[in-house]
Amino acid sequence: MPIADLTVSSSQAGVCTQGCLQLQAVCTEKNEEDVMKRTMAVAWRVAAVFVLVAAAGLASAQGLARTEIRVPDIPGYRTLKCDFHMHTVFSDGRVWPTVRVDELWRDGFDAFAITDHVESRPWKKDVSLDLNRAFEVAAPRAARYGLTIVRGAEITRKMPPGHLNAIFLKDENMLNVKEWRDALRIARKQGAFIFWNHPGWTGQQPDGVSRWYEEHDKLIKNDQMHGIEVVNGKSYYPLAHQWCLEKKLTLMATSDVHSPIDFDYSPGPATHRPATLVFAKNASARAIREALFARRTAVHSGEKLIGEAVYLKPLFEHSIRILDRTLTICGKGRRYIRIANASDVPFHLKRQAKVPGLSVPGRITVPAGKSVLISVRGTSKQPAGRCKVHLPYEVTNLLVKPDQGLRVELELDVHFLAEEKKSK
Repeated sequence: MPIADLTVSSSQAGVCTQGCLQLQAVCTEKNEEDVMKRTMAVAWRVAAVFVLVAAAGLASAQGLARTEIRVPDIPGYRTLKCDFHMHTVFSDGRVWPTVRVDELWRDGFDAFAITDHVESRPWKKDVSLDLNRAFEVAAPRAARYGLTIVRGAEITRKMPPGHLNAIFLKDENMLNVKEWRDALRIARKQGAFIFWNHPGWTGQQPDGVSRWYEEHDKLIKNDQMHGIEVVNGKSYYPLAHQWCLEKKLTLMATSDVHSPIDFDYSPGPATHRPATLVFAKNASARAIREALFARRTAVHSGEKLIGEAVYLKPLFEHSIRILDRTLTICGKGRRYIRIANASDVPFHLKRQAKVPGLSVPGRITVPAGKSVLISVRGTSKQPAGRCKVHLPYEVTNLLVKPDQGLRVELELDVHFLAEEKKSK
């Protein structure tokens, strides 16, 4: 970003000027060792101010143009793009809450929660200790953009049970108690939806392997754990995916972002921030909460969609359109069909079986927002006549299980003609 694009408000300039004056005052002291210590402390605070100013300036410089995430609605529900795990300076994040709102608006999201740590607040000398404050700062800006914000917090404890997010809270401050079981009990009493964060995080599982503990069974039994992060940041946890299927838990994907979002992600189908796709009746907090407890979610991460077939199949069917679906093929003649993809998710298809009467590609890739031509050739083994032909494929990047893609069929209407015999 050019230096000229980084504008600093008078209040921000005043803070920086005050820091510089403090630095100058420190340098007049007689004790050299004390001077050095206090100089470094003030310098770090001034540097932190400039980081916040730069982050705000970055968001401002890029403008508030919104890039919609093209993932279709499914019958009966809106497909809402959500991120329910992120941090600000009110815990160990590095941006002001309104910056998070700007990022979410620009990136095409519909709903979010700021989930600052209850127990970890390294900037506590510089910001309010009120755990509700990040929500209060962000909420007016979210309302201005039409984004749904819900109250949230991260209960940050050792494994087990690890870190858990509680969202749809009423008062985050009440979770600041010594015993983690009491914190979860209080969160649930407030009506919270609770999910387990990054189960394979190397900070708690050094080998990166997710492990299920007896404590997690008890949490489910006590109605104090309702979902798991299948994706956290750029990490996908296959075991967590399988646990969600087996234990009927909600699949979640979050950014868990601490720095400005552009430090970790860039726009594009393969490089965007992860999202929990929530299939809700509308974008209200009440409707989103109902959908989460009903397990109507899918995960959008990189080029992957992860979820149950009942949700992934309509997403695929409402994204893909086969043009020139009706074909006339004479003998071993060749024709082309065009497959268009209206979504921001590329689709990678692998044929599952041979198709009677036709030769079709073993693999097809339909890029996001584009269309491709597919060759279809007759084999002369199909009797003359008109019939519907179903091409069986597996969409390998739409995961219904950790090792299984969504099974689909592409339907064609084919008129087979007998090959004309060559005259002698």
